Amino acid sequence: MTIKCKIDILGALKEAGYSSHRLRNEKLIGESAIQAFRKGRIQGIRTLDVVCGLLQVQPGDILEYVYGEDDHVNDKEH
Repeated sequence: MTIKCKIDILGALKEAGYSSHRLRNEKLIGESAIQAFRKGRIQGIRTLDVVCGLLQVQPGDILEYVYGEDDHVNDKEH
């Protein structure tokens, strides 16, 4: 995986008043996306959009690209 979460998304959402229970009940974010957060991942552009809206942040505030970890680009020089 080369794109990782820089923050604890569930923790940040909880601080903003959005518990896992509330996210599911209000159908803001599904269970599979919540499980992905627990593994330090984000699932899909829609989930990213919702999280950014709820936390009022930009994608770069919560995600980072980590070079050298399972890169999809081969090692040849470009």
